[in-house]
Amino acid sequence: MQDPQEHTSSYYAATHKYGTRYPSLKGERRADVAVVGGGFTGVSAALHLVERGYDVTLLEANRIAWGASGRNGGQLIDGFVNNDKIKKRLGSSAAEVTRRMGIECRDIVVERIEHYSIDCDLKFGFFDVAMRESEMNDLRDYADELQRKNYPHKLQLVSAVELPEFIASKHYIGGCINYGNGHLHPLNLCAGEARAAAKLGANIFEQSPVTCIKHGVRPVIETASGSVVADKLILAGNAYLGRTEPRLHGMVIPAGSYIIGTEPLGDSLASELLPADMAYCEQTVGLNYFRLTADKRLLFGGMCNYSGRDPKSITAALRPKMLKIFPQLYGVRIDYEWGGNVAISVNRIPQFGRIRSNTYYAQGYSGHGVAPTHLAGKILSDVVAGESEQFDVMSKVKHWRLPGGKWFANPALALGMLYFRLKELL
Repeated sequence: MQDPQEHTSSYYAATHKYGTRYPSLKGERRADVAVVGGGFTGVSAALHLVERGYDVTLLEANRIAWGASGRNGGQLIDGFVNNDKIKKRLGSSAAEVTRRMGIECRDIVVERIEHYSIDCDLKFGFFDVAMRESEMNDLRDYADELQRKNYPHKLQLVSAVELPEFIASKHYIGGCINYGNGHLHPLNLCAGEARAAAKLGANIFEQSPVTCIKHGVRPVIETASGSVVADKLILAGNAYLGRTEPRLHGMVIPAGSYIIGTEPLGDSLASELLPADMAYCEQTVGLNYFRLTADKRLLFGGMCNYSGRDPKSITAALRPKMLKIFPQLYGVRIDYEWGGNVAISVNRIPQFGRIRSNTYYAQGYSGHGVAPTHLAGKILSDVVAGESEQFDVMSKVKHWRLPGGKWFANPALALGMLYFRLKELL
């Protein structure tokens, strides 16, 4: 039986280059800043803080990148939040701040990879594919809007005639390529960043679930075998924070997300299916996304499950969707299947805030977290250091807590998503 504190049986865990074996916390420690959560948000915050000279202790309940940070589709996409939503709620100035944040979040990831020489299979090229003309029109409008605002990366609209240069599927009619975005191995990225933070002096403890947080002049963070007394505390547990901090319980809704990975396809078949070797994503509410790995497997994800119930068989649920797009894969073996939770905000806007004067949090990336989580870590480190422009904008957004915990929230969210899926079909 798999140890629940170890990584899930994913392709990423099987090809993990920076195996993390940090000790568990024992005894009492003192820190300038304590970070709870060893995913992208927590590790990013810790790395930014040690770069600034802070004494940092990070506590992870399982392994670094054990949650969504080490299980996701590996799609590196810029954009932090829907700027129209921010403009409607907070005005044009705030929307301009978040627009710049959307570009910055991708740049932070690329800079980290380059600066710390992290081997995480980074490749550029992200293809938003369209199945109907209305989606193509939306992509044209989106590309026009970005170009009017001096977007820094190359965009390319692809017609049906040009499509075979990029994907061998009759399921789509075209799309838009962003050459600044791309795909990568997320577990190796997060573990590589943790290694960089540790080399700079961060104290990282794995398999150290937090049992209690005592707020006061200095927060005290307790585990079963130790404690940390810190001047400041950052909470970065996202979908897996649970009841660790009661004030945040129920603010995000855990939703299941799932991926399958094929056997290696070989150069010939891989190049036939996806000759451009980009990341691909559909535009629908119940979207599918897929890409090739470094060893030429197809990773295929989708079926975000808002009901709170996992499928009996991930492969049985996702394989028919994959074959509908790529019938060429009939008979190809599925080597990996896995899933995990992402944290959904009701309004799909990441949540930032503070508890008392010395505890900060960020959560609720709603399944689009590889780049935004990295910026969230920087924003949290900034506010610890007294720089708060971006934090102040995001913390002004009002968020709602659905009553009844997951027993009400997940079914309510599932019904809401069903409504939008039906609208797409009509």
